[in-house]
Amino acid sequence: MTVRIVTDSTCDLPAETIAHYGIRVIPLFINVGDQGFLDGIDISREEFYTRLPEFPTHPTTAVPSTRQFIDVYQGLADKGASEILSIHISMALSGVVDVAAVSAQETKFAHVTVFDSRQLSLGTGFLVETAAKMANAGSSIDEILHALNDQIMRTRVFAALDSLEFLNRSGRMNRYLAGLGTLLQIKPIVTMYDGQPGSERVRTRDRALKRVIEMLASAGPLERVAIVHSNASEAILAEVRSLAGHLLPEGPILTVDITPVIGAHIGPGAVGFAIVQAA
Repeated sequence: MTVRIVTDSTCDLPAETIAHYGIRVIPLFINVGDQGFLDGIDISREEFYTRLPEFPTHPTTAVPSTRQFIDVYQGLADKGASEILSIHISMALSGVVDVAAVSAQETKFAHVTVFDSRQLSLGTGFLVETAAKMANAGSSIDEILHALNDQIMRTRVFAALDSLEFLNRSGRMNRYLAGLGTLLQIKPIVTMYDGQPGSERVRTRDRALKRVIEMLASAGPLERVAIVHSNASEAILAEVRSLAGHLLPEGPILTVDITPVIGAHIGPGAVGFAIVQAA
């Protein structure tokens, strides 16, 4: 039995991790007017965030087609995969899982299990990495799913946004609330846990960063931790590392730029953490 792992470009795993474990990544789409980009292929994250404030129309995002999923699944089957585990961004945030599920039914010669990560960014990525490690070690689909369901309950992502402007532009909040937030210097904090997106509103950037550190401290001992951000400045990242230093393990901390598929909604300058609490 050969198990292969598939995910989508919102998982935010580093390229070297993806290559090391042979993970297949299906890109989502970012559309600006009549111009379309494949996430992670046609436009870099740095370029996207640099251009985001100046785009003539606000970017929209779209899920891959069933044809793209089927081609990946069938290609893996042709190369000897007997089972495929396809792990994707939370159904609460995207329709990727639904498209994957339809595609799985049309795939021949390999059984495809579609799994809702109930997370985003590296919350999904850490699950994908766990699945890939276990698959490479010879674990069965059932054994992997058991581990993933346990890990989901210990996984959280939370970040302080720099502005309400891009939530407003993307249509994720009404214009009156966005204007009020700007007037009062409100900095939203977005959270994700077990498929449930949440939010808090904090006054000023300093208070928002302190609140994110409080959330990290309240999580207790950590199995995994990474800093996630949307093209935040080096000064802000250094401040976050300094504030969180007593809570982080020694050595380099994985720091990743959040996919533009999510960044189109939260805007540049967001910063926070993806964590897995110790078992």
